[in-house]
Amino acid sequence: MTDYKQFKKDNFSNEPFNIKVEKPWGYEIIFTPPHLPYTGKIIHVDEGKRLSLQVHDKKVESWILKSGKAKVMWDNDAGELIETELLPDQGFTSMVGQRHRLIGLTDCDIFEVSTPEIGTTFRLEDDYKRPDETEEMRSNERKSL
Repeated sequence: MTDYKQFKKDNFSNEPFNIKVEKPWGYEIIFTPPHLPYTGKIIHVDEGKRLSLQVHDKKVESWILKSGKAKVMWDNDAGELIETELLPDQGFTSMVGQRHRLIGLTDCDIFEVSTPEIGTTFRLEDDYKRPDETEEMRSNERKSL
């Protein structure tokens, strides 16, 4: 049996954490501190809105629909864009280099877990004419909150 007393306790934290980031399609609530080796967030997409058609060069994302209705447009294994309706309590994963776009069929909440928010998000299409998003841009946006 492991002796739990051996673990370093000075990095333990019992403080809550969240950052709410307003987006043109809704908002996201990041609930993991930025120094962790993973990211967790709640993505709220307003009805009829959609995120950019994007691809990540370093980030893997997994989603689970918690409320409302949503779909994802993404590459299949032949590199063709298809649409998949997200099913409640079913996980879906987008890999590095896989194009994807979340779409709110109704107001919806999607939980996302991912590798750290590193690298660049390349926006191939964006309804809001936003540029590609770099690590520096993400960091600056969140520092201002």
